[in-house]
Amino acid sequence: MQRRQSSKNSKQPLQVPHSSQTDLSAWRKGGRTDPEKSLQNHQSRNSQVNESKQDSLEQAVSYFEKVQNRVSLKKSEVLQKHLATVESIALQKGLPPEVFDVLLNVALDGKLADAVNTRLLKSLIPASVIPETSVVSSVSWLCVSKCSGSIQLLFIRWLIAMFDFIDHKEQLHALYGFFFSFLQDEKMCPYVCHLLYLLTRKESVKPFRIRRLLDLQAKMGMQPHLQALLSLYKLFCPELVSITLPGKMKTYFKNSEGPWKAAINTIRQRNRENSPVSQLLFLGTAQHQSRKRKWNTQLIIPASSANVNILAEGKEKNHVDLYSTSESFPVEQLQTFSQLLQNIHHLEFPSQMGSVLTNPLLLHYMNCIKDESIYLRLYYWMGQTLQEECTWCVVDSYQYEEEFKDFLETVYKAECFLQEGFSSCEEFLYKSLPLWDGFCCRSQVLRLMTWIPLRGFSEMKSHLYDPLAQLFFTSSLYFKCSVLESLKELLQNWLNWLVIQLDSESDSQGYSLNTTLSGLVNMVAELVHFVGWISTIALRLESNATFLLYFILDFYETVCDIYLRYNLPMLIMPPPGVFYPALLSMDSVSLNQLCYIMYRYRTNLVAAKKNELIKKKILPFKFSSQTYQEYNQYLIAMVGCLWTSSAFQKDIHPQGIRLDDEVLKKTGVQEFKTGFNIVYHPAMMGYALLFLQQAWPDDNTFNFSLIKGRKWNWYLEYLYAQGLKGLKLFIESSINRVSQASQRKEGNVQV
Repeated sequence: MQRRQSSKNSKQPLQVPHSSQTDLSAWRKGGRTDPEKSLQNHQSRNSQVNESKQDSLEQAVSYFEKVQNRVSLKKSEVLQKHLATVESIALQKGLPPEVFDVLLNVALDGKLADAVNTRLLKSLIPASVIPETSVVSSVSWLCVSKCSGSIQLLFIRWLIAMFDFIDHKEQLHALYGFFFSFLQDEKMCPYVCHLLYLLTRKESVKPFRIRRLLDLQAKMGMQPHLQALLSLYKLFCPELVSITLPGKMKTYFKNSEGPWKAAINTIRQRNRENSPVSQLLFLGTAQHQSRKRKWNTQLIIPASSANVNILAEGKEKNHVDLYSTSESFPVEQLQTFSQLLQNIHHLEFPSQMGSVLTNPLLLHYMNCIKDESIYLRLYYWMGQTLQEECTWCVVDSYQYEEEFKDFLETVYKAECFLQEGFSSCEEFLYKSLPLWDGFCCRSQVLRLMTWIPLRGFSEMKSHLYDPLAQLFFTSSLYFKCSVLESLKELLQNWLNWLVIQLDSESDSQGYSLNTTLSGLVNMVAELVHFVGWISTIALRLESNATFLLYFILDFYETVCDIYLRYNLPMLIMPPPGVFYPALLSMDSVSLNQLCYIMYRYRTNLVAAKKNELIKKKILPFKFSSQTYQEYNQYLIAMVGCLWTSSAFQKDIHPQGIRLDDEVLKKTGVQEFKTGFNIVYHPAMMGYALLFLQQAWPDDNTFNFSLIKGRKWNWYLEYLYAQGLKGLKLFIESSINRVSQASQRKEGNVQV
């Protein structure tokens, strides 16, 4: 490998070999060369400051380029001055592309002390992109062992941290074998594995490399970085990797961004605040970006100016170029859905998988092509990002809460698009919920909870239900309602997933509900029981608040229809702690909801019984007699309350409202038997009052006993006209009424 000789040209230290790179005059103004007048409103004072900094940087780079012999940092004020200049400008603005060739060569050629080289590498922060040619040139210094092992290690870490700032990667891919040879160094092995993980393509997987990794594993044990690379190799070529690898780990690689992370964030924030025009194109083109945290930048597909120029030239010359059937198709050129279809088997995904989350075309690809290597990369990246950026798990991270909210929102939208949850997000929730205060990023966390995948996971109670219950019982009414809404959406997502699984299995092999799927149905039932438990306690804590009761009944509107709507053999009645507060509620909306829910329970149970009798079962399971018994107990209580005025006498539920007449007489209520029928019920009395005003406008006594016989029927029609559809469906389906003729003959109805 021959090293580029541009560093030897001292007369023109900042020549730009490629027209696509920015020149110094453009960098001086904080933008790319562009015919548009992008900085017309900059004040002259700012321009002078920029020119001064530019001149200082030119002098510093020229000095480093001319250094031939070892110079002592302590004894040379000139070296100290120029090194401080590079560090200062790198921190404030970032360095332009054309200085990386010189500074990388100086840091790796071994002429200066390690202290200087370390400071240089730590100051190599790009303002826009890093030329690939500069990186390849610097890699050549690793061949001649001019720099120490610590500098080599720091350089590899820098390469990982800046990987997606490099404008091209083809030449880096060609160096895959060279980087692979560094695995023999135990100190460098974890970071080299990380770099190889980013560079690996299918053609990179070779039998001799697999054997080498297996030898290292035998020598060092199952290290997470080796496992990550072997897992990726196995996904690309399963026939070559025959060993069984452990399950996914939360963290594969060590964090390589420490020395540069804060500096990059500072530069991007200052550039955004100081520039009155479009920001420098860090990792994308023509897209406005918010404050740049690590994950924020990685949500944009890496695209250099060179890539944009190539794309533009290709469009001008021949549109067919974009639909080329070459070995790989860069995703930054993917513009339309038709391009996706043309190149679906040739796409080269970005090494930084975070950019997939915001690209609908790539999400479509993930839906169509189940490429496990993509999911593995995304699993690693998302898991590590969530772990490092979580504002309630990491010290001093609350200042970035708004940014973390945006990131969680992006993840949630991607899950909605894919209609499935990410396993790394699930692990994040299980790990962070015990530490969560229920306030930070509340809506985002609860939304992510709705996409927790359904799997045969016996530890769901300890990982999700227990920490969630602790927050639920100790938080506000609004939080309780938000949790119930999220759990309802989680239930619906689980049910939809189960339906799809049943349909696909039945189409392929005449599927019958096996042990595994039966366990998943039990997981759904466990969720329903959990919601019933927390709802019962919450109603007691909140004094049967109507607002809370609405969300609880809304959850059971989904539960009551599981058998018919989702074709699943499950029907779970609400607990008494939910049913009776709804039945005796003072709000007509809650009572109407309960009536509708009981109507749907009846419809589902009748359908299930019919299927059992005619041997046309939806699934080979029968509802237990306890389900029918519990429904009948609730039905007797409802009819006794709303219709026959005998709830206190005939309610047979163990936790019902049955009371002896002697106890009722002691209450001092004269008409206690009719206290909860559809006329006197606290939730219905307002309707009865309005009905009396319309039926007897001249009567101011408001005698509710007048509502009987024919007036009773008129009153029912009046209630139905007020939108109480649930009440109507319940009465018409569950109450056998005497005929209209017999009612007219009798003249009244027993109430």
